[in-house]
Amino acid sequence: MLPSHARYDDHPLPDRPRYTWPNGARLAVYIGLNLEQFAFGEGLGAELAPGGPHPDVLNYAWRDYGNRIGAWRLLTQLDQLALPATLLVNTAMYDAAPSLLAAHRSRGDEFAGHGRTNSERQSILPRDEERALIAQCTARMTAEEGVAPRGWLSPWIAESVATPDMLVEAGYRYTLNWCNDDQPIWHRTAHGPLLAIPYPQEVNDIPSIAARKDGAAQFADMIIDDFDERLEQCADGISQVMGIALHPYIIGQPYRMRQLRRALTHIHARREEIWITTAGGIFDHVAGFLPGTIPG
Repeated sequence: MLPSHARYDDHPLPDRPRYTWPNGARLAVYIGLNLEQFAFGEGLGAELAPGGPHPDVLNYAWRDYGNRIGAWRLLTQLDQLALPATLLVNTAMYDAAPSLLAAHRSRGDEFAGHGRTNSERQSILPRDEERALIAQCTARMTAEEGVAPRGWLSPWIAESVATPDMLVEAGYRYTLNWCNDDQPIWHRTAHGPLLAIPYPQEVNDIPSIAARKDGAAQFADMIIDDFDERLEQCADGISQVMGIALHPYIIGQPYRMRQLRRALTHIHARREEIWITTAGGIFDHVAGFLPGTIPG
């Protein structure tokens, strides 16, 4: 047999238990808004023009636009449609853009852990250093928010074989690292269960726009088509989660914002048929289910 992670088992889709989201909805929709800070002159980072030597002013400035401008435009859009968000926060943002985080805090958005900075990968660190990274992030977010984060998305979705164990050990209840299902599933860890909530790698502006070079209208159409198809699929009684992953330095460009508004308005118009929530809200609802309802 091939090596296995041994975190969860196979559960054929037609045989899964039926359940609903609040108010009888079959589709839960959440926005995962990545608020990231990058080191100047070193480390990793998405690139508009790849291959430049450090200090890479072009790409650094392109990413910094997200925190200075794009994120504020997104905040306005979320306010206009009264949409909640799960913030995926590099703790370096507390020093780089405290006013932006304060604005999201005031509207009640969820803060989830997203490492120290997206200039590094936790998966390549020795285990004691990875454990320290998680502890540092948890302590900083707890100090700033007054409550410990419950969810985690690794920078670059980079996990070591021990990351899920370390997350539960540190008090986390859910992870967004796994995109292998349309429903939440329980992962086994050395310290108890960890809920894997679907986080998209398709309806996500980095792989769509930065990697595949999709246009702004294509990305908006992708969101709309994904949403409409999921609503139709849910007629089979199998509830789903739809995540929309956004990065302000990409989607926050003005011509892309116009297209994002079109997509979000389309979803908002059918808000009575769905559950618009946060990743943490999904965890809270699932936590109340009887054992065996959620696959694992």
